[in-house]
Amino acid sequence: MLSRNAEALFWIGRYMERAENHARLIDVHYHLQLDKDTRAGEGELDSLHRWVRIVDALGSREAYEAQYGSYTEENVLHYTTLDRDHPNSLITCVSHARNNVRSLRERLPSELWDAANGFYLWLREKRPEELLHESPHMFYGRVKEWTGLFLGISHSVMPRENEWHFIECGRYLERGENTLRIIRSAIQTAACEGWDQAGAYPFLQAVLRSVGGYQPFRRQYADGLSVEAIMEFVILNQTFPRSLQYALNLLNEHLRGIELQDKTLRLEHERMIRQVRKVRADMACMERDDLTIDSEGMILTHWLKACQQLGLAFAKTFFRMGEASA
Repeated sequence: MLSRNAEALFWIGRYMERAENHARLIDVHYHLQLDKDTRAGEGELDSLHRWVRIVDALGSREAYEAQYGSYTEENVLHYTTLDRDHPNSLITCVSHARNNVRSLRERLPSELWDAANGFYLWLREKRPEELLHESPHMFYGRVKEWTGLFLGISHSVMPRENEWHFIECGRYLERGENTLRIIRSAIQTAACEGWDQAGAYPFLQAVLRSVGGYQPFRRQYADGLSVEAIMEFVILNQTFPRSLQYALNLLNEHLRGIELQDKTLRLEHERMIRQVRKVRADMACMERDDLTIDSEGMILTHWLKACQQLGLAFAKTFFRMGEASA
């Protein structure tokens, strides 16, 4: 397989997963404010902080302020979702994924192109005022449905060959990183509100709902609701598909499934597998008590850096034409 094809496949997985996680991360902030807004009126400063946090999580504050100036709901939603000049907006991610699928149409099932193209065409027609009219929560729910359609088609029709494994490697590496970003965003929001363990719980509960983990969490922990239990579930759970542990396990599985003919590349491949194994072994040493969080989120920062290093190592191993586009 040519390195450019491997890179395109890897980034199809990453960009589609990133689009879904952008929708989930923005949805977190709506969940975080829901109870507060119903109990008391939101002040102008509170509203400003909410939109600043979203921009910080999904883009560059400097680029946003240079283009838009003020922080309003419509401006922030446009910047993070529909702004084609923002390299990390939702529509940019979907466009990149679509272009990569188009470049590999002879190697991929036609149903994947239909899903990616349909997603892009639907999103291209949206306007910021439409998001507000139909409610952002409903809009981002529809985004998750589109990405779920793409995922379902890839699982249903793709042969379990290298093309499949490269897409899935990108998907699960991106999922691990973004799960950590969602948690960190909630913790930073809690810190701005006045950090304490009791105060952190509503924010992390919102994380559970946004990653679709509230009901599985309650089935496992029943009434044992605590910050430590929520952190343990989202980071260390072996069976929940959006936990960091699960993402790393599946990354390892799909990485090992890649078959290579070139002897030198096989050696680099084995080195990459060992690097993932080290990260998983490090995580295996963690216990629930280690997950006691603080306002600076040091544990989350550690794992986020580990995931980013794996991404760089993956690019160095398989993409001989240079660094992968981020």
